[in-house]
Amino acid sequence: MTDGWRPKAVALDIDGTLIDHDEKLSPAVVDAVRRAAAQVPVILATGRSYAATAPVAEILGLLEGFIVSSNGARTIRYPGGEVVDERTFDPATVIASVRKHAPNARMAVEEHERGYRVTAPFPDGDLGDAGIRVVTDEELAPEPVTRLIIRDPEKSEADFVQLAERLGLHGVSYFVGWTAWLDIAPEGVDKSTGLKVALAQYELEAGDLLAIGDGRNDIEMLVYAGLGISMGSAPDEVKAAADEVTKSVQDDGVAAVLNRWF
Repeated sequence: MTDGWRPKAVALDIDGTLIDHDEKLSPAVVDAVRRAAAQVPVILATGRSYAATAPVAEILGLLEGFIVSSNGARTIRYPGGEVVDERTFDPATVIASVRKHAPNARMAVEEHERGYRVTAPFPDGDLGDAGIRVVTDEELAPEPVTRLIIRDPEKSEADFVQLAERLGLHGVSYFVGWTAWLDIAPEGVDKSTGLKVALAQYELEAGDLLAIGDGRNDIEMLVYAGLGISMGSAPDEVKAAADEVTKSVQDDGVAAVLNRWF
């Protein structure tokens, strides 16, 4: 990044970036984000649903702006909740394929106003505090959805990398998480999709954006941004996609970056 460049907007992942795996948000990070948000738009860009993201925005003291949720499938005005952009797909083929290749996996889809429909309960905390409704495979996705989550607590992250390959996913995007967690999104949709929509509201461009993230679902966002920074605890392929690597979430990596400019 050339000398003198300064971000005109900031995009922040939440889990593993702002918040550690114990759901802790450090005072140093909150302070740094609040100072940044007083000067430029700060956009939360997350795999979480809007309902699970809005409380984080509130803690951070974000005022009017936008949240990119569901890995870019929904761009929503905060705090009003107005949907600015939404991308969906029919997951029926993927659901059938999952049952064939991972019969014990649990699946979930977002019910945007209420929480999640799930085929079996997820481990505590996995889906936040949103409402959970257990349904059959047939009832899981009667209409197109913004994302399909596949989870198997008995499998490893490596198992799910292989599962993604075995599923032969066509017509969708997918992201493997830290654990045995697979997020399926509409084809061509990732966090950069929603960020383009949000930046357009401010008449800003990708080159104006600073983005920070730690997961495989952040890769496109980090490449898209004028400056993409990976957390120190990120997988190697995420670090490789970033322009820089900062400290880990436990060491307040986001604060270290934001304090440069704000």
